[in-house]
Amino acid sequence: MSSDADLRSSQRFIGARQEVRESYWRQLDWVLLISALLLSAAGAVFVWSASRADLASEDPQYFLNRHLVNIVIGLVLALLVSRLDYRLLRAYTPLVYGAAILGILLVYTPLGATIAGARAWVRLPGGFTLQPSELAKVAIILVMALILAEKRDAEEEPRDRDVLLSLVLAAIPIGLVLLQNDTGTVLIMATVVVTMVAVSGARTRWIIGLLLAGATAAVVAWQVGLLRDYQIARLTSFLDPDSDPTAAAYNATQARIAIGGGGLFGRGLFEGPQTQGNFVPVNESDFIFTVVGEEVGFVGGVIVILLLSLILWRGMRIALNATDLFGRLVATGVVAWLGFQMFENIGMALGIMPVTGVPLPFVSYGGTSMFASWIALGLLENVRVHEQS
Repeated sequence: MSSDADLRSSQRFIGARQEVRESYWRQLDWVLLISALLLSAAGAVFVWSASRADLASEDPQYFLNRHLVNIVIGLVLALLVSRLDYRLLRAYTPLVYGAAILGILLVYTPLGATIAGARAWVRLPGGFTLQPSELAKVAIILVMALILAEKRDAEEEPRDRDVLLSLVLAAIPIGLVLLQNDTGTVLIMATVVVTMVAVSGARTRWIIGLLLAGATAAVVAWQVGLLRDYQIARLTSFLDPDSDPTAAAYNATQARIAIGGGGLFGRGLFEGPQTQGNFVPVNESDFIFTVVGEEVGFVGGVIVILLLSLILWRGMRIALNATDLFGRLVATGVVAWLGFQMFENIGMALGIMPVTGVPLPFVSYGGTSMFASWIALGLLENVRVHEQS
């Protein structure tokens, strides 16, 4: 009798576990996931087209192979984050924040590496590099959401001291990244901070104060010479592209030529003269949208933008439907991050934004960027699953 009871108990346990697994897959936002998968698949093709001529004498598939590995690792990270218990997500936030600060500080050790004027990478064995500031975006979102969501009963807005504490904790990694001369990442982080404070229900004076402080800091940095020469040159070339088309404005000029030459349907994959001739620098990462515009044209560019928009739309729906403030703030922070970064990357390729050197999420080549993008998607899916449980 006892053996029969044990057997029935085991069967119920196995059935419950199977039901939980099936429930998880049903609760996922498949529109969000499929959109990101399509973008990453298309990005692999564009990265291959942009990079194969760089190493034609060695291994034309070097960047492609590494990019595919990065996508697989990103998918694994997204799965782990999305399945992490919601309570553990909050409990692990201090550890994530501490690890992010430690990673940024490693940049200032002998392990740090300078690329394109920014000392923002850490050398790893095997010739790999890691950009800690990308993962710091995740830490800022989690730590701000944790603090701003800690309202007392009957409170409709976070306490001023909680808002201040969240801003101080966000300012530490932002300040350290600013010292790395990575202004593009700083702008993304600042956008996340302002958006999350606004959505938290904080008093309007905090939003106005943050906007004024940001504008004042930009003016002061310009006047006292905190910006490097190449950063000033990028900004002035954006304001006046014809001032020096062979130097600071070269990237933006070549990008517009590539996109403009693509026409309606593009010149065909692997057939773009600007892309295959290596006229557009770093077009496998920062200027990946020039490959899209030249080789698959206006139609291909619109499809890429639509897929990116689907991710933002689904992310906003997840934020609106979140059952608690912590989840809403996490989803909001992710949408603000991805939305601004998408706009900045495509905008600098089109000449409507200054060149800041940020990759296009889910599309551009770059291991840490790909990992961070998929972790962000995992956070959105985590909030989605939690809101239905």
